[in-house]
Amino acid sequence: MKLDRRFLLGLCLCLGLSVSVAASDGPLKIAGISFERQMRVAGVDLRLNGVGARGWFKAYVAGLYLTAPAANAADAVVLAGPKRLRMRLRFDVPAGEFVKALRQGMTRNVAPPVAEQLAGRIERFAAAIAVLGTVHDGDLIDLDFEPGRGMTFTLNGKLRGDAIDGEDFYGALLRAFIGDHPYDEKLKAGLLGQAP
Repeated sequence: MKLDRRFLLGLCLCLGLSVSVAASDGPLKIAGISFERQMRVAGVDLRLNGVGARGWFKAYVAGLYLTAPAANAADAVVLAGPKRLRMRLRFDVPAGEFVKALRQGMTRNVAPPVAEQLAGRIERFAAAIAVLGTVHDGDLIDLDFEPGRGMTFTLNGKLRGDAIDGEDFYGALLRAFIGDHPYDEKLKAGLLGQAP
């Protein structure tokens, strides 16, 4: 019996499995949210590396866009050029919860001396999030890295705060999602296009 590719894709996502980005054409859907296969950031075309959902209740879904495929954190972090981590919220969440997760995720994936070097920039990013009060169901967050500029934080298309400099900062941010101690193992696997 021949099964429809869209049915198989949906089944994999329902079971919490990661899906190969090359499995079909058109936008890739996870938990009802679509991710375009290609995006342009800082004048450079990026391709969707993978998608995943956080937690069994799928508090948010995320897609990682890179200049070339990466199957592990080390490759993704050192990859040259712009990067984008896109998140779509599926519940209202107090900004304070994001700030807490940000601090924990970034510092537990780097050595203590690196965490000390990042501390001031982490607090700048935390402050940009904290002023939001609450992030809402349906909100779209883009965390972009642009060489020579740093990381920008955009909420629903509106830039929030100033760019935060440093490839080391963005690398630590990515590691919070796909490093040795990620927020969620299935989310990590999905963003890296791997089976969980």
